[in-house]
Amino acid sequence: MDERPISLALKLTAAACFVFLLAPVVIVLPISFSGEAFMAFPPASWSGKWYAAMLAHPRMLEAFRVSLTLAALVTALSLAIAFPAAYALARLRPPGADALMSAFTAPLLLPTIVLGLAILIVFASMGLLASWTGLVIAHLVVTVPYALRVLSTALATLPPAVEEAAATLGASGFTVFRRITLPLMAPGLVATCALCFLVSFDEVVISLFMTGPRITTLPVAMFHHVETRADPLVAALSVALVAVTLGVVLIVERSVGLGRAFVK
Repeated sequence: MDERPISLALKLTAAACFVFLLAPVVIVLPISFSGEAFMAFPPASWSGKWYAAMLAHPRMLEAFRVSLTLAALVTALSLAIAFPAAYALARLRPPGADALMSAFTAPLLLPTIVLGLAILIVFASMGLLASWTGLVIAHLVVTVPYALRVLSTALATLPPAVEEAAATLGASGFTVFRRITLPLMAPGLVATCALCFLVSFDEVVISLFMTGPRITTLPVAMFHHVETRADPLVAALSVALVAVTLGVVLIVERSVGLGRAFVK
């Protein structure tokens, strides 16, 4: 079947959307190399001192370590929680499976500020504010619905006939799962890990409600820095965050390919 040609208007619209989305990066990148003591575009002088300041800033480095550890932990827990739930909903189809899926993914429909305030009210009475336990659970409220949705979609697209054929040839249920289901699920699993990691690493609104002097994530530390200073240090940190995001995307592309991971 021949593909329909893409019209010039659609190409121009797509190009305009890309320019709109990438404009902040195009502006922030030169500012991060500014030699001035305050943010200005275009910079009057050029220097890499703000990257050196970023690497020598103890508070930002500690916040980066917290964000990295938190994102890795939340990703692992999200996968451990969402994968069995997605498998049960997609393969076992219990009564009310659609209603359960809607309930589990309901946090995605709420504004983040409302969700963060609700978590603050509940966790304050439980003594979980400004703690690793509270921060991990708060991030799981956001990442688990994403993981559940991606994994359910990936499982729904797998042909059940392949698993049934393996079972009829004498393979046990665990063997079918390990030798057939998991390899076919690899793109969905990689996509889930990448999405959960990026969502947790970049989360700022809920983290603002949950963090404190004892524990602070990098986006929250950047937010507090901007409140009191207007130097290009935040621009350098923003470029570093973009680099982390691109690194995750490249890992997905090199491992399974973006098309297989995110497009079904």
